[in-house]
Amino acid sequence: MTSKELYVARGTTADANYALDIDPKRAGWEYCSLRIVELEPGGTHTFTTGESEWIVLPLQGGCTVRTADGTSDEEFQLLGRDNVFASVSDFAYVPRDARVQIASGAGGRFALAGAKCERQLPARYGPAPEVPVEERGSGNRLRHVRNFASADGFDCDKLIAVEVITPGGNWSSYPPHKHDEHRPGVEAELEEIYYFEIDGPNGFGYQRVSPSREGGSDVLAEVRSGDAVLVPDGWHGPSIAQPGHDMYYLNVMAGPGRTREWRICFHPEHTEGYR
Repeated sequence: MTSKELYVARGTTADANYALDIDPKRAGWEYCSLRIVELEPGGTHTFTTGESEWIVLPLQGGCTVRTADGTSDEEFQLLGRDNVFASVSDFAYVPRDARVQIASGAGGRFALAGAKCERQLPARYGPAPEVPVEERGSGNRLRHVRNFASADGFDCDKLIAVEVITPGGNWSSYPPHKHDEHRPGVEAELEEIYYFEIDGPNGFGYQRVSPSREGGSDVLAEVRSGDAVLVPDGWHGPSIAQPGHDMYYLNVMAGPGRTREWRICFHPEHTEGYR
């Protein structure tokens, strides 16, 4: 894919249902999807999950999630949050081959992170207090990782998803790393989407993806709230936040491996003293 195809500017995939809509066909791969739903007060959105499992994650506001898969009906009340910088959020997992309705009395914005999968797991609620949060890096490489659907934090069939808050002026997703080869015990093959929000008006950041092989992905994008970057392959990082403006990104990952795991390889030229 070209650099223009890897960088997805806000609004370029919008339609009547979604402010952002990235599916495997749009991305040119097999597994990962990301949609952003914006609801007015009292609004609802209904969709079928098809061959993918999904997590409904409030970005701003709360909602009710109702799901039916032919064998059971579930309803989850998501308290949500004021915005992505304010706090961790609760979330709902909904399985493949189900019908889902999202309803919000006060309105809000909601991310739908999805991955094509094989197993139909039960619908579940993810409480915010149970989301593992870690500080990764130090100094100007410090960032806060919310592992709400990490490989070892929440059970999914294929989907892996985390949130990262990078303080203004800091670098994250560093050292550059990749996960585009299947090497048992060393590296897992995973597609990835980065979705960005920047705190404060006129804020921006930068995202780098560099080739890990001849003809591989190569992009340096200035990113603002609502933008996304696709990572089908290559070294990704750093993600750089403008001074004075914290940067948020949502990572959505999935791949063909029989085992759901996050195994990465760091760039050998950028690892000395930086992990």
